[in-house]
Amino acid sequence: MASVPFHYVDLRTFVYATEHEQRVEDALRLFLPEDAPIERQETTGHHGDRILVLSTRLEKADDVRHVLSTVAESDDFGTLESELDDRVTDNCELFVSLDKQAAFGGEARLGDGLTLRAKVEAYPAKREAAVENAAEALSQFESAE
Repeated sequence: MASVPFHYVDLRTFVYATEHEQRVEDALRLFLPEDAPIERQETTGHHGDRILVLSTRLEKADDVRHVLSTVAESDDFGTLESELDDRVTDNCELFVSLDKQAAFGGEARLGDGLTLRAKVEAYPAKREAAVENAAEALSQFESAE
């Protein structure tokens, strides 16, 4: 497959006090290569409740491809492509929210709970170039299904 125009992909989710940590980690791992490390950071919520932040950064092209190909399995992947104009920032970052509950069940779907942030390669570093590059990259994954 051709190169992917992303510098890196960050994935992040929160484990709230009412959630089971291993289940949330399993949901996050749906999108990750097997050996991807997950960082854990503990913090406190507004009411003093424990919140664990699980996150990872993937910089290798094969790892980025793995994440994007998993996201491309989503039934609503076409929605993502059509919303790129709204999902790419002026800093050339692509943001996607993924359904944490569906991911725990082994299904990739747009929704809430998991956040994907991808830094899009764009030269010059302009939002319009980033949208175009992201669209081209995502179309490769759609045709690969």
